[in-house]
Amino acid sequence: MDWDKLRIFHAVADAGSLTHAGDKLNLSQSAVSRQIRSLEEALNVTLFHRHARGLILTEQGELLFDATIAIDKRLEAATARIRDSKEEVFGNLRVTTTFAFGALWLAPRLPHLYDKYPDLKIDLMLAEHILDLPMRQADLAIRMKEPSQADLIRKKLMTVRMRLFASKTYLAKEGTPTNINTIREHRLVCQSPSSHQVSAGKSLVQYLMSNDIRSLLTVNNYFGVLQGVLHDLGIGILPDYITEDFPHLVRVMPDLESPPVPVFLAYPEELRHSKRISAFRDFVQNEIIQHRKQLKRLGKI
Repeated sequence: MDWDKLRIFHAVADAGSLTHAGDKLNLSQSAVSRQIRSLEEALNVTLFHRHARGLILTEQGELLFDATIAIDKRLEAATARIRDSKEEVFGNLRVTTTFAFGALWLAPRLPHLYDKYPDLKIDLMLAEHILDLPMRQADLAIRMKEPSQADLIRKKLMTVRMRLFASKTYLAKEGTPTNINTIREHRLVCQSPSSHQVSAGKSLVQYLMSNDIRSLLTVNNYFGVLQGVLHDLGIGILPDYITEDFPHLVRVMPDLESPPVPVFLAYPEELRHSKRISAFRDFVQNEIIQHRKQLKRLGKI
């Protein structure tokens, strides 16, 4: 099968338009149209339904598009491995993690990585849903549970726990609760039980909310919870990894916390020898070591 025709087909299917595909490929609309017709004739099928608003793939076209997507991802992986065969660490690296960990822990530390590898281009994708690493929706993931997808290299980085924190200002005004009976007189700031979160955090939220809490603020992510706590709204349920960067927060009721939540780093087996992956992995591991040293200095572990 003609690879050039497949490349043009892929561009048209992706754009849904001959004109837009031609612009991307630097080809005229008529040239693109001729290539598509030629491919259809070679396969003896119709690949697109044509109408005034654009092009829609036929069932046969969808099958071929799935194949070209897989080919494109394989070529992308091969290109990355070829580039990584050099000594330099450079190029694009797509990293996915949860919104809270990415925004509150990882992003503030990225300057250390860029200082060492200024030619890296990090695409940080913060999402609660799991991206498909073998299908190259991302190159590397940091997740709050062990990934179940096949053909992945996994490494446990650390464990985190959900704990109770409040600002000094709030506690000076409202007092410090010492047990479950006194905490119900405070405002609780937490993720909504219906929002996506690790089961350990959800269980802790549900336990506290079952104790007739007087006032409540729920948010659908930990960044919002943190903002509420920093602005003296109440006692928040937050992951313990934020305490180094916000040392003025006070831990409340230290005997109450969630079970440990494992944090895993994972990437596809085919990227085992990628220098970009190795550089990022080593960076994260070193930052975790420094993080734990700082927490020990602060007396928090």
